[in-house]
Order: sequence, then C-alpha cells, then structure tokens
Amino acid sequence: MRAVIQRVRRAEVSVDGQTIGAIPAGLMVLVAVHRDDRLDSAAKLARKVATLRILADEAGKMNRSLADLPAEKRHVLAISNFTLYGDARKNRRPSFMLSAPYDAGRAGYEAFVEALRAEGVSVATGEFGADMQVSLVNDGPVTLIMDIEPNDV
Repeated sequence: MRAVIQRVRRAEVSVDGQTIGAIPAGLMVLVAVHRDDRLDSAAKLARKVATLRILADEAGKMNRSLADLPAEKRHVLAISNFTLYGDARKNRRPSFMLSAPYDAGRAGYEAFVEALRAEGVSVATGEFGADMQVSLVNDGPVTLIMDIEPNDV
C-alpha cells in the first residue's frame, strides 16, 4: 500500500458539490492499494499512520502522533487514490498497472479505514471510485510518502 500523509489544519472532500467528509486539525491521507497487497498491509499502514510522530508538541517539535492525543482530537480524512501507483517514467500518459483492480482496491481501502478506527482514530472518508474534490489547509507544510510492501507485513 502507498499513502501520502499530510498534516492539516482542516480538510474536506466533496462529491457532486456536497461535502461527504471533513475533519478539523489532523492528517489527510491519500491511500492506494497495490495489485499484490494483502489485507494485512492495511492494518500495518493504519498502525504506522496512527503512531507517526509528525504532530507538534508543546515546544513546536514534531514529537507527537495521533495516538498521543486525546481521543476527541484524533482525526484523519482518508481518501482512496489509485493514481498514487501511476508510472509515467516511459511515457507521458501514466500506466496504472501496479494499482489493484477495483474490487481489491476497495477492499484494501476499507480495511485501512477500519484498521485506523480500531486504532482509536476518528476517520472521515471520501467515496471510493468517485470523482472527488479535496480541499485542505496544509500545516507546516508536512507531507510524507509511505509505502508498505506486501512482504513487510
């Protein structure tokens, strides 16, 4: 699985002009499922996101994770984004051959969301497979790319 993780002051996602998910300060996570991923990759990625120390402590240092915050302040907006596995190294039009097929991608994304919730995180979501518009206020900016390989689990 691959994730782009952004620390945000707020974020929201809409479909057809209607907001379907929104969070105050927290993390916005774009998630893609690789064609070779297993569902246990989702739990490992969720654990990493929940415990990633990229939130500021009292001194302003990146020293806290979502897991370190009170439960009411643990927010993630999780958006499925198969294009994270787009490969444009050889052509101008990207190939998405590394992305999971629709059903496997949906299952992996939903497993990630459920695993994050099991970590005690409040998760707002987009709509899998929909044309979504995402708005956010990046905090820092702090943006990380994280890969969980199927053999890493």
